[in-house]
Amino acid sequence: MNTIQSILSSIFIIAIFLCRTEAMRLVLQRVKSASVTVDNNIISSIGPGVLALVGLHEHDTEDNLKDCCKKLLAAKLWENDNGGSWRHGVKQKNFDVLCVSQFTLYGTLSKKNQPDYKLAMKSIPAKEMYHKFLSILKESYESDKIFDGEFGAMMDVALVNDGPVTLVIDSEPSLGSSP
Repeated sequence: MNTIQSILSSIFIIAIFLCRTEAMRLVLQRVKSASVTVDNNIISSIGPGVLALVGLHEHDTEDNLKDCCKKLLAAKLWENDNGGSWRHGVKQKNFDVLCVSQFTLYGTLSKKNQPDYKLAMKSIPAKEMYHKFLSILKESYESDKIFDGEFGAMMDVALVNDGPVTLVIDSEPSLGSSP
């Protein structure tokens, strides 16, 4: 590859990276148990399964929700019955999913090391999108296996990590769409 091709290739890769403006973010944790408490009341709890911290980017679309739903439910986090590692997902194990909305997943630090959440979706549209995400999960799995915290509340999230196994998953960005 000559120098011009190399430069053009680099510019193309940078352009693709810069176009990645839409990417919903999940932090998945394989758990033995997890719960959410609001005002000293446990509002949701699960046994074995996945705790999913859900971050919505300011430009996320329904396609991002569907992509993350698919990835969450397909993530092979457990061994199979023969002991083969990373062979079964939450659906195959018939486990629960506990979702917790968390706008801070799109936090950055300013020059003064103060949190900045401008990349996170604003509260009113985020609440609607978060509930749409829960609906997509319930339609794609079993509704009685999907639990969540309380959107916008100060929550105490307790968990017993299994492994620990923690993955960060971003949705595929919608290239070519404008913010």
